[in-house]
Amino acid sequence: MGRALSEVLSTELSGAPGLSVISTGELHAFDRNLGARPISAPGISAERSDALAAGANRLGYGEYSVRAGRLDARLSIEDAHTGRMAKVITVSTAANDVLGAATELARQLATRLAPYPTRNLDCLRAYAEALESHNASDTAASLNRALAADPNFGPPYRMLAQLDAQRGDRAGAIAELDSALARGDAIAPIERARIAVEAAALSGDSAARMQALAALAKLEPANPRTWQTLAQSAMSRHDYRQAEDAYRHALEQEPESADLLNELGYAAAYAGDFNAGLAALHHYQQLGPNDANALDSLGDLNLLNGHLREAEDLYLQANKRNPNVLPGGPDGDLFKAAMARLMTGDIAGADDLEKKFTDARAAAHDSSAPFRELQWLWLTGRRTEAYRKLQALALASEHPSQVTEQPTGRPASQPTAQTTGQAAASHAYAELAVWSLMLGDRAAAAEMAQKAASLATAATGAPAAISRFLAQPSAPAEEWSSRADRFIPNPAQDMVKQQMLAYALLLDGQVKAADAPLQRLYDATGIAINEGLPVLLAWTHTESGDFEAAAPLLKLNPVPPHTGVNTFMPLYFPRIFQLRSTVAAKAGKTDEARQDLELYQKLSGK
Repeated sequence: MGRALSEVLSTELSGAPGLSVISTGELHAFDRNLGARPISAPGISAERSDALAAGANRLGYGEYSVRAGRLDARLSIEDAHTGRMAKVITVSTAANDVLGAATELARQLATRLAPYPTRNLDCLRAYAEALESHNASDTAASLNRALAADPNFGPPYRMLAQLDAQRGDRAGAIAELDSALARGDAIAPIERARIAVEAAALSGDSAARMQALAALAKLEPANPRTWQTLAQSAMSRHDYRQAEDAYRHALEQEPESADLLNELGYAAAYAGDFNAGLAALHHYQQLGPNDANALDSLGDLNLLNGHLREAEDLYLQANKRNPNVLPGGPDGDLFKAAMARLMTGDIAGADDLEKKFTDARAAAHDSSAPFRELQWLWLTGRRTEAYRKLQALALASEHPSQVTEQPTGRPASQPTAQTTGQAAASHAYAELAVWSLMLGDRAAAAEMAQKAASLATAATGAPAAISRFLAQPSAPAEEWSSRADRFIPNPAQDMVKQQMLAYALLLDGQVKAADAPLQRLYDATGIAINEGLPVLLAWTHTESGDFEAAAPLLKLNPVPPHTGVNTFMPLYFPRIFQLRSTVAAKAGKTDEARQDLELYQKLSGK
């Protein structure tokens, strides 16, 4: 009864204007971060952490009792900021009238309510039991009982589909949702929209998911999380105008959400509205004046739009305020500052900033710090020096002059100096294989890839395998596609396969052929996942002579990865300046073309 009261109340209040209700599903999405707990755990604090993490500023605590044929329920509303009870309401109904009790509570909080999608008490009881269940088989049995009592009740279909998906039965999950959609208007419109969103997600149809999310947002305009999901989906499809609009709708409900303001800043910047993006981030900064992430985001927006000195200064401010603000290791903003300086053509100044980054990583016991220094040399055009030094590093790691014996009592899983050196050597040889391909020496690449594979450990198995795949003999695009199918046969990893295929074709000089896998990646993923993807796609367009398609992809600077130079970053940087020069020259912008070409030649060492 307690779960049923909560579910009915929150659903009916979702229709109240000016009130955003966090559903049970949204609430427990935070369990993966906060630790799952039984949904029926006693005590008012059982879901408090989840609610606060979800952004709740009002918390409702419910109590109920059944005596002498009456159901008495009380709801206490707490102000989450002050901890004080803002309101207490009570109702009393017949003992079995759970639906009536919840509705009466809701009416004391709002005048306009959303109807709960079932009035069948047996259905509601079975659904509440499913929510309270602790194992999948009992949950499924309760959900099926709920549908037997009312087949037009939407939520059980979605829960059954989720159970199927968790078991890996994607076809079964889609079938559950399709059977619900087949009932047409018998299922409430808002439930049909939610089911359509999940069906599109399971089928991988991003366009259908966007359409379903837009329909759902119109049906529940006071739910900021629906608008945010719509905005994030639009961002991944590069529909930045729609993303910006959806974030603004979400902010109408939660005007002081730092996360929404931060995401709006990027959406506006990618949509070409730099000033609107800055305004959103300045508002974010006002809400959290000590939040280093606001400074980092402001740095990103300035870098995207070519305000490089401003970006560098903001990155340095962010790092000074909190060097651990970015995930993946400390001082990531130092590397971003180095890249901002590098884009101005000041290699010496960028070197100084990058050295601070690698020194900070070394001080944090990052064993790959020396490796990072050589990746930086390679990125900035000093390729002969970088290659020679990385070869020496690989050889020294492969054959260390001294090997420390494993002390007595050390766990067998803890690596020795020898295994650590072997892993470092494998990683270095894998990188040398890719560098050899960039130099056009496929024979050397094959040799380095073989060494990487022979020394591979569990930690370096992936880069070694990738280097061996890429270093295979030159072949037509069709053969590379077949190789990629064999290399990554799992359909669930299609995007990884497309990425590997694209890299293989680019490194084999088949730039035009790389357009297809790159376009699939671009259509399916947001720039945040692969910041260099627009540049690589623009490269294929320029090779095909489609300079008009390439131009918008080259307009913004790619935001640097805060973890430092990665293996494939040299494919797009500093190539972006060469491509910009080509596009500008075709458009008759002679001075711009000359400046970009000079910058490319300086940064590439050519």
